[in-house]
Amino acid sequence: MTILAVSGLIRPLLEPQLPGDVDVRWFMTHEEALEAVPEAEIGWFDMYDQAAMADTLRAAKKLKWLNSIYAGLDFLPLDVLIERGVTVTNGAGINAITIAEYVVMGMLNIAKDYRSVMRAAERREWLLDSPGKRELHGSKALLLGYGAIGKLIKPRLEAFDVDVTVVRRSGGEGVLTPDEWRAKLGEFDWIILAVPATSETDGMIGADELAAMKSDAVIVNIARGAVIDQPALIEALQAKTIGGAFLDVTTPEPLPEDHVLWTLDNAHISMHLSGRAQDKMFIRSAARFLENLAKYRRGEPVAPIFDPVRGY
Repeated sequence: MTILAVSGLIRPLLEPQLPGDVDVRWFMTHEEALEAVPEAEIGWFDMYDQAAMADTLRAAKKLKWLNSIYAGLDFLPLDVLIERGVTVTNGAGINAITIAEYVVMGMLNIAKDYRSVMRAAERREWLLDSPGKRELHGSKALLLGYGAIGKLIKPRLEAFDVDVTVVRRSGGEGVLTPDEWRAKLGEFDWIILAVPATSETDGMIGADELAAMKSDAVIVNIARGAVIDQPALIEALQAKTIGGAFLDVTTPEPLPEDHVLWTLDNAHISMHLSGRAQDKMFIRSAARFLENLAKYRRGEPVAPIFDPVRGY
């Protein structure tokens, strides 16, 4: 009988639809997880405590397939996955719609300075002019990362008549390759980061890249905080050598109450909420897992595959 070890967080959606001939070992705590996983062939170890998830993975020595709701799994011991040859499916695309919507929201918020509008509303102050006068129409955006999220960001921005240039390895018409985009940074009004967290993308936006941007350019980061050299970004925001930043991700998370980013009016921080701004995440994840489980038991490929060697 196939043994599954699954986080109880997903149990209400999953249990009624699981086949009857599988042995499911549910867990809610770290301690329960460590007891549940040693014999498991299939695991879904998602917990709020990522360190506990990593410990659970190490204890699952018979694991053949690991599933997760997370798209980025850089917090797991990837060497363990590689060494044991574990097949990994991740949450790529599960949150793509809401994150793409968040990007548009963030850009509109900054373009119209809607934060100032809301602050005036809270003071019951009737503004006679708009504090933000930028239009998305006719602006140019550089989109770094063209996975499930990037592919949804592009058409949404094009609906606002934004000229979107994509960066991807394969190149093509209207596309920049990884060795071309830095030389053209000064052409864009918006720099959007939707890349996976890997050693290659770590710190890819640093002091040199920030200095190459237009003085009113806005950087939008829905990737990982580490993709940007944060001290260099803070310096650029303080000096106002760029227009602003919409940061769904920061380093660290949560951002400490006394962190300087909170004090900067040209920094907009959305607390890594973009993927959670929906009510379908667990529904979609459960449906995908059940579909993959049926394929796995028939000996068919599961998807989407996370490659621990590449890190995405």
